[in-house]
Amino acid sequence: MARETTQEAFATAWADGGLVIDVREPDEYTAGHVPGARLMPLHSVSARCGELPTDRPVYVICASGNRSKTAADRMNSRGIDAYSVTGGTGAWARAGHPIEAGHHEHAG
Repeated sequence: MARETTQEAFATAWADGGLVIDVREPDEYTAGHVPGARLMPLHSVSARCGELPTDRPVYVICASGNRSKTAADRMNSRGIDAYSVTGGTGAWARAGHPIEAGHHEHAG
């Protein structure tokens, strides 16, 4: 079962420079994402876990919190300290946090 973090805890981690991985599709990411989030669509997570650090927490976000749970489970099974962000990008935006639109940067 994926470990989850609240929006409040995530906001603090984000402000402190936490690593955010967005597991939505590229078009969703381009439409609006948490500033600094790196795109890693859910279907690519298993193959790309090697790109992620194992020495610090990784915060996984999607639209509402479902895909991020799946991705965090996959990451955790590979030794990554991953947390799914409850409520996803939708809750982040509704709380008034910044959203960045535009092209994605590849992780790596």
